[in-house]
Amino acid sequence: MKGNLPRSLQTTVIFLLAAGVLALAFGGFFGAASSAMTRGLVGVQTWVSSRFIAVQDVLAAPRDIVSLRTRNAELESQVSQLQAQVIELQQRVNETEILAALVDFSRANPESTYRAAAVIGRDPSPFLHYVIINRGSDDGIRRGMPVVTNQGLVGRIDAVIADGARVQLVSDPGSAINVRLQNAETDAVLLGSLTGDLSLDMISQDAAVEGGELVLTSGLGGGYPPDLIVGQVATVRSLEYELFQQASVQPAVDFGRLEIVLVITNFRPIDIAPLATTPVP
Repeated sequence: MKGNLPRSLQTTVIFLLAAGVLALAFGGFFGAASSAMTRGLVGVQTWVSSRFIAVQDVLAAPRDIVSLRTRNAELESQVSQLQAQVIELQQRVNETEILAALVDFSRANPESTYRAAAVIGRDPSPFLHYVIINRGSDDGIRRGMPVVTNQGLVGRIDAVIADGARVQLVSDPGSAINVRLQNAETDAVLLGSLTGDLSLDMISQDAAVEGGELVLTSGLGGGYPPDLIVGQVATVRSLEYELFQQASVQPAVDFGRLEIVLVITNFRPIDIAPLATTPVP
């Protein structure tokens, strides 16, 4: 053909070029170029792969977030249920411990008959100190019966209905109890207050009263049986020009944590007021 090399010559030239390229390749002349090309291809592949993974994560993120939120809600529900179970079990353990202590107390004091009652309410007035129990006249509860725990004296029944009763605490400002000091061997009067603090009055100036002295009911006046623990003397106030000493008392019972109490049902208070106020003819 005009203007073209003969076909045989073209074939020879292509063969020689291919042979030359192979010879140069086997001779290592293309090593640097090959490495550069390989690194370039690897870099491109890495970039494409990272972008593909990022795009895949973005597309899958909404589905994963919904799944995580669902799982998180399930875990929170399980945690709430477990916490409720723990609280319930702790309450049962506390009630069991309280009941066991009250049983031990009743066994150690078999001279009295007891009726257990749960505290179900408190007087909302800041000036009165009462609690409400779930035992009433249907259970043999009567006004004036003493109320105790294994720690000591709580108070006495002040009002009664068929299925409930109100207990006047010893810390009530209207409470006045005849007591005795165990070591000093002297009598006194335990008084409540608006603040709930307990104090002793009418302590003889001759009595040697010290902090830590145990305060017990004396039984005088007929309002309470004797030898019920009320608390301990905290501080003593004695002035020479006063007729009596005074003292503050730390109660034996934590009135803010009352849950279960015992009512002494075989004690009947005696109202000696008419006898004490009736003039002798």
